[in-house]
Amino acid sequence: MAPRSRTQQAGAAKADTSRSRGRATIRDVAEAAGVSIGTVSRALNARSGVHAVTRQRVMDAAMALAYDPDRAARELSNRRAVSVGLSMAHGYRRLTPFFALFLEQLSAHLAVSGLRVDDVPTGGDGLPAGDADAFVLLGAHPDDPRIGHLSAAQRPFVLVGRHPGVRCVAADDEAGGRLAAEHLLRLGHRDVVLVTGQPHAQAMADRARGFMTALADAGSAAPTRLVADDGSPLGAYRALRAHLEAGARPTAVFAASDEMATGCITAAGDLGLRVPADVSVVGFDDLPEIGVGLTTVRQDFEALARETVALLHEALRGEEARSVRLPVTLISRGTTAERR
Repeated sequence: MAPRSRTQQAGAAKADTSRSRGRATIRDVAEAAGVSIGTVSRALNARSGVHAVTRQRVMDAAMALAYDPDRAARELSNRRAVSVGLSMAHGYRRLTPFFALFLEQLSAHLAVSGLRVDDVPTGGDGLPAGDADAFVLLGAHPDDPRIGHLSAAQRPFVLVGRHPGVRCVAADDEAGGRLAAEHLLRLGHRDVVLVTGQPHAQAMADRARGFMTALADAGSAAPTRLVADDGSPLGAYRALRAHLEAGARPTAVFAASDEMATGCITAAGDLGLRVPADVSVVGFDDLPEIGVGLTTVRQDFEALARETVALLHEALRGEEARSVRLPVTLISRGTTAERR
């Protein structure tokens, strides 16, 4: 028998690991083949843009792992296309790096599961202005009318966020806020500013609560809280610049998203303050390109999409609702330093 190639050996190792923990996932196939999840999706669905050698490597990895997309969803899709409506809460920004990155990961996972994602607009009443077999809800907030509406209509849905009693998945935003505070406290910062987006948004509220709780637990003064209602870099820029122009000189800023962190860094620079020599800045998300060089709290977008799809399948099968909380990690880079 011919010796196994390194790729085959890696695939076999992955197969053993996968069998030991349950059914293989698209992520397992991607890791075994040494490619992205999107490439696996295109290869397994015979789409263009994948080199023949790469396609064969993906097929070999899938075979070694005994990879099989969710059977219930596939049976549904054999009868007709199963549509998943992507719904953003009314008044929330759609064209954001977070939304684009999550949608890319979500589409890749849905594609290999026999599900199709459709963008469903939201009406002025806050409800989806269209129908689908199931929904993914973005922009979680306490008074979200979509939750009661879809529950009453018996439409399966997954909330990307946190809400009691519903099927949902989210990064541990409160823990992330706490990590940001603890990092700044270790560096000696006590006069800090918190910059958030819409205060009623679940993610913003949780990140702020974790940050403020950690400061309070350490006996530190409460942070000055600034609000950029649209959560944009420009909104954060204006909020922090006005605060600094009024004479404030905080030694650190926690912005509840990487986008807002970039606005804060620009505002400080435009007023002659150096980052991190004069003011440290921490973001949240670890967005590609935007987060380069930024100290931030990283959330796993691929895991967020993977768990969203897993919960969708459970919803389509009529299983009991459950919630998933994903761990976050603080990544220390070049925008934070010890207080001088």
